[in-house]
Amino acid sequence: MALTTDFHMHSSYSGDSDTPMEQMASQAVKAGLTQICFTEHMDYDYPANEEIPEGYFEFNTDAYLFDLLRLREKYDGQLKILFGVELGLQPHLMRKLAVYAKSYEFDFIIGSTHVCHGKDPYYASFYEGRPEEEAYREYFASTYESIKKFRNFDVYGHLDYVVRYGPNKDSEYSYGKYKDVIDPILSFLIEHEKGLEINTGGLKYGLRDVNPCADILKRYRELGGEIVTVGSDAHVPEYVGYRFGTAAEILKACGFKYYATFEHRMPEFHKL
Repeated sequence: MALTTDFHMHSSYSGDSDTPMEQMASQAVKAGLTQICFTEHMDYDYPANEEIPEGYFEFNTDAYLFDLLRLREKYDGQLKILFGVELGLQPHLMRKLAVYAKSYEFDFIIGSTHVCHGKDPYYASFYEGRPEEEAYREYFASTYESIKKFRNFDVYGHLDYVVRYGPNKDSEYSYGKYKDVIDPILSFLIEHEKGLEINTGGLKYGLRDVNPCADILKRYRELGGEIVTVGSDAHVPEYVGYRFGTAAEILKACGFKYYATFEHRMPEFHKL
């Protein structure tokens, strides 16, 4: 396997996973990985509902770090384990996120959009009463609005996350259809030396492509983007390193010669 690092995964410290960290690490070793980075969800002001209580996507970072350091010692020589977080960006959270990001010595920070103007596109209510295209465009506009307000992250995660859950998912979706709202995001990321991840999680949701789609990755490269990390977005062990062979092929086809890992917030590049 050309790719041996999984830089997007979750454990029971994330609200949507019940898997102990050690099970994820053990599976990574079995899968032949050499490095992993836990990127637990920190989504302040996630909208509560009948299924999700307030604070569901927030966690005790001190306890998480304690367990991670213990795991790092146990797997020393077998697997490098990095300390990461996935921050859910919303424009009004700029100050709160800034304080949090500076409070810990993270190795890696993913910025992502799970909540768009108070709603998560995971739920059907985000799309009800309007065309799918309108919902997708609102999502991309919200993403652009967020990254202009908060830039203390290393890569942007699953840029077209919204297509995982749309009424038609990605069957009527393409980069070309949304180029006018996606290109400003890519240009901003590049201007501010931010990376993009290739996230294989979308494939397990039945999408035709990874997140973001290959054409977005290709456009990021065409515009001068060079920093790309690889993540499975695994919440259970069986998806650690999921479809990384496919991810490597896509990256090469998009013009990338290297992929990145992060330690102490600094990128290190590895040949594909």
